[in-house]
Amino acid sequence: MKILNQDEAKRICDKVLGFSKADECEIKLTGSRKGNIRYARNAVSTAGLIEDTQLSVSVAFGKKQGTATINEFDDKSLEKAVRRAEDLARLAPENPEFMPTPGKQVYKASNTFSQATADIDPEFRAQVAAYSIENSRKNKLVAAGFFSDATAFQALANSNGVFGYQQDTGLDFTVTVRTEDGRGSGWAKRSVGDVNKFDAREASNVAIEKALRSVDAKALEPGRYTVILEPAATSDILGYMFSAFDARQADEGRSFLSKKGGGNRLGEKLFDEQVNIWADPWDKDVAVLPWDSNTMLARERMDIIKNGKVNALDYSLFWAKKQGVRAVGQPGNIIMAGTNKSTAELIANTKKGVLVTRTWYIRMVDPQSVLLTGLTRDGTFYIENGKIKHPIKNFRFNESPVTMLNNIEELGRPEILAGDESQFQLMLPAMKVRDFNFTSLSDAV
Repeated sequence: MKILNQDEAKRICDKVLGFSKADECEIKLTGSRKGNIRYARNAVSTAGLIEDTQLSVSVAFGKKQGTATINEFDDKSLEKAVRRAEDLARLAPENPEFMPTPGKQVYKASNTFSQATADIDPEFRAQVAAYSIENSRKNKLVAAGFFSDATAFQALANSNGVFGYQQDTGLDFTVTVRTEDGRGSGWAKRSVGDVNKFDAREASNVAIEKALRSVDAKALEPGRYTVILEPAATSDILGYMFSAFDARQADEGRSFLSKKGGGNRLGEKLFDEQVNIWADPWDKDVAVLPWDSNTMLARERMDIIKNGKVNALDYSLFWAKKQGVRAVGQPGNIIMAGTNKSTAELIANTKKGVLVTRTWYIRMVDPQSVLLTGLTRDGTFYIENGKIKHPIKNFRFNESPVTMLNNIEELGRPEILAGDESQFQLMLPAMKVRDFNFTSLSDAV
């Protein structure tokens, strides 16, 4: 099915609302067209295009709720979906935390759509793979990667007058390059909304260079080191912390933001003063939809951490009412302030340290301190007197992002990312931190 325009989406939403006999009705209508290409061992293995459109209708009788989904849009099918949701609602027990659907919202449009990204075709995807494969072969390396692009729309409406519609685009690219004997490995990742900000050659060349430089890694004794984390490594660690900025978890004593004796640590200084983190749906580089799809509330620009102090927490509709505060839509992006310094400049300012390309296989050890364990991979290097001296074997680490953000020595230039452990679009800097805790060696590349 094609990407529906605003008028087409509104007609469908109005029909569904007209069919509903419930006390309340909410509608979420989404559609997407997603293309992809995958390659491994210097050869394309799969390519495809997936199109899907789906409508979800949720209704309530008092505090009893029901939801049904459908991907057919004739009148008979739409009415059938509404009746199914109503039947389920009548059978459901009352939800003690039920909250009424919100009243009319003002959604200020954000720039989430790029026509150039929407125009990506199979030839473009094939060329992305070709850059990695051809350059890897020239260097006697083996490449594997995945490129995907998406054009989508989302519409939402409810029986209290809410309606929103917006299109968005995005692409993701990851590439791993290894030496033929498997002793060296490099990796790169790019995630952007506008294809004009994506350079397949640049990304592939980064992975190729890391693979060539990581051969013959030497063992370095585990311990605490000054570490330069590239933005991708930073995102996978910090993603766990960003997901914990929930007021209810904090108030109920279930997070690092819980205060002894009850309550949360809103307003307290928990991080280095260099740490400034905010959300902004209208940011020119990582724009997101101007509403929170879960609550239908409008999003706002908000400072989450300001000069090291916790400045905002996420409140669900239920918890906001219980605590007597105003509910705001959950952020869709996380942006952290940095500097204009490149990673190379951070390296040049380091007497002794470790450069980390990527972190992976991260697991939570202690939610109340956000203590994580994980591994480095795909290019870990020893720095001495401002230069990369040689590759080193990978480490297991035990570290908390809260501790990291208290041990910052320098920040680099922010880059656009999509955190694997976070539901947010991210824009984070490389960072140099002291006393990063490496606990053991890993033989993996």
